[in-house]
Amino acid sequence: MKARKYLILAILAAGMTACTYDVQPEKLYLSEEGVAELVASDGKLYTINELLDTFMTEEGNYLSDTSLYRTRATNGNGIYLYSIDTLPSTGPGIYIRGRVATDDYGGNFYKALVIQQIVDGKQQCMRLSIDLGSASGMYPRGQELLIRCNGLAIGRYANQPQLCVPSYNNNTNANKAGEKVGWNPGRIPAPLCRKNFKHIGTPDESKLQYDEVTIAECIANYTDIVGARKIDGRLVILKNVWFDGKYNDQKNGPTLCVHYNSETGEGNPEVADSNADVFAPTTNNMGFPQSRCITDASGKWTLVSTSEYAKYAHYYLPYEEIGGKIVYGTYKGTIRGILGYYMDNAGYDPDQAKWAISICDLGDLDLKADGSGNVPAGTPWVPEEWVK
Repeated sequence: MKARKYLILAILAAGMTACTYDVQPEKLYLSEEGVAELVASDGKLYTINELLDTFMTEEGNYLSDTSLYRTRATNGNGIYLYSIDTLPSTGPGIYIRGRVATDDYGGNFYKALVIQQIVDGKQQCMRLSIDLGSASGMYPRGQELLIRCNGLAIGRYANQPQLCVPSYNNNTNANKAGEKVGWNPGRIPAPLCRKNFKHIGTPDESKLQYDEVTIAECIANYTDIVGARKIDGRLVILKNVWFDGKYNDQKNGPTLCVHYNSETGEGNPEVADSNADVFAPTTNNMGFPQSRCITDASGKWTLVSTSEYAKYAHYYLPYEEIGGKIVYGTYKGTIRGILGYYMDNAGYDPDQAKWAISICDLGDLDLKADGSGNVPAGTPWVPEEWVK
């Protein structure tokens, strides 16, 4: 028995020795030379805007008498907020490259990426809709990707261009389901992501480029629905801005939020109180993003958009309690995020509230007390979670 036991141990030891890994970075990550060789032998490398200009049409190729987009896609003026253009699955390779600009650790970019390409010193950006949980484990912020687009599609969801696959929505339980049944961009299955997405080098977040803009510049093109598509996904930094404790009421515009009152229950973000002064109260799983207003010294305002499923959704907006009152706007500073133009209903007129900034998490906020309240000037804002 002893001899047999020693023999088994020897075999196991030999097996463990044989299973050592020889990790070769050049086989895991493409070099610039590797990118050039692959593209030259297989097809063409497009810039992001070239891809959109070449393959994305206004109506898409999924529109017919029997194959319809959701009814709110157009009001008959020739502009489509939802579209799908399929890309050929065979033939020369259709390639794009871009650096991942988002992460999903905060839960605000669930199964979605934004990639950025710098062309002649300027940003070109696009969204990727992917059916991959914990996507940042495979595609971290700062990782550059080479993407073979063959067999995928370019579509618009709520006027936002994205790389996707066709998807048919027949969720009859959705809010206003009759307006939402139809074809729209869907998530690229995980096996296709692994097959079509290749890493170029290792992640380098410092190579992401942010444009410093004012709120006025963010909303300047809000009437140009088509032009907004090339701006959607852009990485921006807003300086000298603050949360003013308001949300955007669709009927009344910016409206003051309500701070939680434990005695009355008002302002409870868990019961679909859309005016609760947190980043994203529940929508009872209807799923639309919640928006909170930010403003600057000129009085211009725009929105910060947050999913109700984000980890920080029920954190309070920056505030101070002064003289028994809740006061907003005493913490000012910088917000970095992804600029987006989300218009999901052609029956509505375009307005500045369609623009919003989406942050990955609260680390994208750099806010400090301005000294107008009780907190000394320069004191960093400390996030506070709502507790019932």
